[in-house]
Amino acid sequence: QVQLVESGGGLVQAGGSLRLSCAASGRSFSSYAMGWFRQASGKEREFVAAIGGNGGSTYYADSVKGRFTISRDNAKNTVYLRMNSLKPDDTAAYYCAAKGTSWYSNRETDYDYWGQGTQVTVSS
Repeated sequence: QVQLVESGGGLVQAGGSLRLSCAASGRSFSSYAMGWFRQASGKEREFVAAIGGNGGSTYYADSVKGRFTISRDNAKNTVYLRMNSLKPDDTAAYYCAAKGTSWYSNRETDYDYWGQGTQVTVSS
């Protein structure tokens, strides 16, 4: 069983930056691929970024490529999402998720554990 707790959301102006964190409980954190997803009001949840268990492989949605960076610190059981050049369209609740194998995925249904989410609001 893995419990995930996100933090770092908030209100930021367009062009600004935020760093989200997701702390995981449980053992063998490095055996889990981790992903970030987001859900804007009135829209379906969508994939943002994913990282393999050892941190060597990453994958991004086209909409955030070049602006967002996913990383992880397995010693701290934490995954991060650095978000730069934020746009109003990035406004959403951001969720981290853990996948029961170390290979990353962009499919929501591949993930087994989910956090409660943290809100990011980007003002124009």
